[in-house]
Amino acid sequence: MNPFILPIFMMGMGLGTMATLFSSHWLLAWMGLELNTIAIIPLMARHHHPRAVEATTKYFLIQAAAAALLLFASVSNAWLSGEWQIQEMTHPVPSTIIIIALALKIGLAPLHAWLPEVLQGLDLTTGLIMSTWQKLAPMAIFLQIQLPNPLILVMFGLASTLMGGWGGLNQTHLRKILAYSSIAHLGWMILIIQYLPSLTLFSLLTYLLMTTSIFLIFKHFSSTNISTLATTWAKTPILTALTPLTLLSLAGLPPLTGFAPKWLILQELNNQNLPLTATAAALSALLSLYFYLRLTYAMTLTVSPNTTLSFTPWRLKALKTPFLTSLTTTATITLLPLTPSLLCLITP
Repeated sequence: MNPFILPIFMMGMGLGTMATLFSSHWLLAWMGLELNTIAIIPLMARHHHPRAVEATTKYFLIQAAAAALLLFASVSNAWLSGEWQIQEMTHPVPSTIIIIALALKIGLAPLHAWLPEVLQGLDLTTGLIMSTWQKLAPMAIFLQIQLPNPLILVMFGLASTLMGGWGGLNQTHLRKILAYSSIAHLGWMILIIQYLPSLTLFSLLTYLLMTTSIFLIFKHFSSTNISTLATTWAKTPILTALTPLTLLSLAGLPPLTGFAPKWLILQELNNQNLPLTATAAALSALLSLYFYLRLTYAMTLTVSPNTTLSFTPWRLKALKTPFLTSLTTTATITLLPLTPSLLCLITP
């Protein structure tokens, strides 16, 4: 790809996301989502590989279907209520279609099957963009919608936490594991979005930080499956020692950063008289914990076959860890004490 073309597509993604973030009219929000999709498709297909082309085609078809549903629901709502504002979704039928369209766009269960397959066909850099930046615009619309009955969002959220944990149990490819991790984390955000939107925003920011960290670490290791993690200790021992803490932060274990949003979400669900939902979400976190511990075991307690080549990195110049990887990894591990301050900054 021409080096001058890449910044144009990146600017297109930024413009599309910003248009959706700052819009209150359905047509402008829809245009932002479409611009975002059109800008990332060439980035997904820039590696001329059959898996990349397949992933790009699947993503285009899914996003086109979701965009058509979104436009149909917004026009139907304008026809029934005379309102084009995102906050004025009053009729139950267009509201339900909008939720289904947005769930399809970001990969909420049970509309999640495309996400692991698409992410598996991409390189880690494009997968990072797919798992982080591409979630911002749909989540901005989710935060603006006010539904008369939040039951459908609770069902989508609970299904996502369960399927995100269950689907990642038997995976060996890191990109698929991270895709199911994304599904589970989005489920936690959707569970609470109608009750306490500021907590959803806090969970989203925490998720973006942790996911960026783990994607950058795997990119630094050039690892795409579990079997390659056993040799990382010979490349960067310090980063290999910190990676299990990053994975456990994704799992939500104290005293790491990822514990804060899960604990606060469970507390708020209990305050909303939803103890069974909170219990099911907490149990589903155990499923996710299993495959995070599986990755941790592969990195720390597994020794690769001791050939001469496996020890070669010790005799070579050490790889320097990029600054962004160091920054995000440190924040992923140590930001739990700052949770009250961060919540105060986010809460209006």
